[in-house]
Amino acid sequence: MDRIRIGLFGTAHSHASGKLRALLANPDAEFVGVCEPDARLRERARANPAYGGLRFLDAPEDLLGDPGVRALCIEGEEGKCSQDALRAIRAGKHIWYDKPAGDWPVFQAICETARERRLHVQLGYMLRYVEAFERVSEWVREGLLGDVFKIRGNMSAMRDEAARRRADYPGGVGFELAPHLMDQALWLFGERPRTVTSFLRNDATPQHLGYADNTLVVLEFARGMALIEVAANEVSPQSRRFEVYGTRGSAAILEPFEPGARIRLALDEARGGYQKGEQIVEVTATPRTVSFPAELESFLATIRGAAPHRPLEHELLVEETLHRAMGTIPA
Repeated sequence: MDRIRIGLFGTAHSHASGKLRALLANPDAEFVGVCEPDARLRERARANPAYGGLRFLDAPEDLLGDPGVRALCIEGEEGKCSQDALRAIRAGKHIWYDKPAGDWPVFQAICETARERRLHVQLGYMLRYVEAFERVSEWVREGLLGDVFKIRGNMSAMRDEAARRRADYPGGVGFELAPHLMDQALWLFGERPRTVTSFLRNDATPQHLGYADNTLVVLEFARGMALIEVAANEVSPQSRRFEVYGTRGSAAILEPFEPGARIRLALDEARGGYQKGEQIVEVTATPRTVSFPAELESFLATIRGAAPHRPLEHELLVEETLHRAMGTIPA
């Protein structure tokens, strides 16, 4: 089987070096080089040992114009590299595109072009590949928990002043981290939220920076809701939880949910090989050294014809919901 030739477009995203390591280690991927159009970021990358010995391409066209390059890993600045992704799709490349997608009209154009040209768009939501999240998703699909009526997630962090100054997109830390949990909630409920209500507060950042550092998003569905909490002021250890409540049981991925090695499962009666009441289910821990390679394996398999882990319609739904929550499109 021929290896898939793939390049790295951009280096600014916080996940770039992790995705690069996955690319270099995968035997089915032939890494062709790094393109960083920004001179300052290019020099920063050259000084990073993670990029040591790699080929740096002079211009985007060295990747975009090479017909042998089938795919690109888009790792530009968080939420600000949608134009790079659009250029890649229009050049006929499949894209492994780190989240969040950014500009909503541009992402719609990306997906429209992908449909027309039968290209794969995969957003970089690594929790999809954490075994604990996959196990909970299986339980929901199998009906183990009954009808899901509430999901609650917290994915908070600590961001220094420099990070807060750079984050000039709407919604602050909510824009950065909430979509990870939106991805999970939307997948489990399986529908578009009827309403999206957000609280985007600035409680510990100098007011002139306008950075939302304490956020809550409530997604209301036909028969349930999801509450997503994200703050940028968490003193270590970070608060990161994910809980799913159904009419016949509940499941909570215990902190830390990444790598996610333990799930507290509670059932109204014994079924599915589990006992009545509360129990701890041990699962394989999935650190990013595992989830990033798993993302890539899924991406390459889809290029070769396998069904995607998440369809394009879901990627669109996550991004639309994020923009509804951040106030950039009507809620």
